[in-house]
Amino acid sequence: MDLVQKIKKNKFKVGIIGLGYVGLPLALEFSIKNIQVIGFDLDAGKVRKINKEKKSYIKHIPSEKIKKEVNRKTFLATTDFSRIKETDAVIICVPTPLNANREPDLSYVLNSTEEIAKYMRKGQLISLESTTYPGTTDEDILRILEKTGLKVGKDFWLCFSPEREDPNNPHYSTSTIPKVVGGVTEKCTMIGKMIYSKVIDTVVTVSSARAAEATKLLENIYRSINIALVNELKTVFDRMDIDIWEVISAASTKPFGFTPFYPGPGLGGHCIPIDPFYLTWKAREFEISTKFIELAGEVNTSMPYYVVEKVMHAFNKNFKHINGAKILILGLAYKKDIDDIRESPSLKLIELLQDRGAIVDYNDDYVTEIPKLRKYKFNKKSTKITKSNLSKYDLVLLSTDHTYYDYEFILRNSRIIVDTRNAFGKFKSSKIFKA
Repeated sequence: MDLVQKIKKNKFKVGIIGLGYVGLPLALEFSIKNIQVIGFDLDAGKVRKINKEKKSYIKHIPSEKIKKEVNRKTFLATTDFSRIKETDAVIICVPTPLNANREPDLSYVLNSTEEIAKYMRKGQLISLESTTYPGTTDEDILRILEKTGLKVGKDFWLCFSPEREDPNNPHYSTSTIPKVVGGVTEKCTMIGKMIYSKVIDTVVTVSSARAAEATKLLENIYRSINIALVNELKTVFDRMDIDIWEVISAASTKPFGFTPFYPGPGLGGHCIPIDPFYLTWKAREFEISTKFIELAGEVNTSMPYYVVEKVMHAFNKNFKHINGAKILILGLAYKKDIDDIRESPSLKLIELLQDRGAIVDYNDDYVTEIPKLRKYKFNKKSTKITKSNLSKYDLVLLSTDHTYYDYEFILRNSRIIVDTRNAFGKFKSSKIFKA
């Protein structure tokens, strides 16, 4: 039975490489639809959590959901990549970070592809979801896979389908967010669409894998540039004694031609701070300078420094000094009500404040301790928010506006507050400094 027939009869098995914020929810969607799923991950801890403990390690994914699918024997996790040969479709959901020189690091993608090549067989679909520059799928990945002697469009199928996860978004889930698919050949696109249509409500096809790769970059560059715009305006309006949040609120009353974006302490998450630089790097190959994108990146990466300046200003106004001061950062996750700290500006803020002599703690009920990170080595655990604890700090810095925070309580029991999210916007107090 060929792959098309297997898909039509729901008799195919999916392998998902990378069981993080993208791979795990996708694996569960296939499993829920009674499609056999093998999840592959190098992290034995994650595999144990799924198979033995049947527990979730991601806040917005309930453990009960994992337990149900594992018990139904439609979903299992493994570190044994040789089991790729058992699958009919292999979906790559691994990180694509930047290296120390802010250049694309495709090592996770390429290493995963090498593992696939060891065990792949005729009739399989390979789909990449990790955000990357145009050409990764039909050049880098294809080159590795065809070293096996198998030919794309004849022996196996290859496509790119960018992930569009938005953790803890109450309005959209993995299955309801439209999915873009672009294959290396027309049949690759067709088979990719058939597979994703089993679990995604709307699948949109484009003419090529490169078009799909470019689609994801456009989505994130659009956001990066608009966030950079309001971040820059924040600094300008602050000098003019104008409240940027009031201006955005008023502009949002226009029913056409305006989409609100909001400033913050910097960009976080795996997409917006990173993905635009994949295009700027690739553009150099074509002797094109992406000035607009790079300028937006400069503005956004400068925001933690702006926040630290505001902290120093708040101390000066209160006749204090940052050196030796005790500071509590509220929120470690990159956005509210999630446990994802990838590229979180809070981490940069801790570094910058400590470099200036401050003693820095943090609170985040979703991130009880800071794990080992590639860029940062912090040995810190979350501090509880109590009246006595708040009174110990010279300044409280609101970085992530979690819903669980009692802002009135925090205001009442804090000496100085620097607010980067307008979370204290409804209060009038000389303690509050907006950043």
